Amino acid sequence: MFGLGFGELVVIFLIALIFIGPKKLPELAKGLGKGIREFQNAAKGFSDQLQDKPESNSHETHDTPQVTEANQQPASNKVEVLPPEKDHTHS
Repeated sequence: MFGLGFGELVVIFLIALIFIGPKKLPELAKGLGKGIREFQNAAKGFSDQLQDKPESNSHETHDTPQVTEANQQPASNKVEVLPPEKDHTHS
């Protein structure tokens, strides 16, 4: 576990027992265990979503133009450059 041996874990536990106290240590350990469990469940759910992600259809052609909903015309890759607006605040 994280490259720690039994001796290191005992030392860490004793230091935690001294600083935290015997009454609060079980609560802390319980909260830490719940947090680790929730993290593992979230990581598992994330990896499951990546595995279940639907593949893109390879038979679709990419030559068909995309139609936008706003103007119902094919979208283009052209960028329209507008002239700068005049600032009328300094008159």
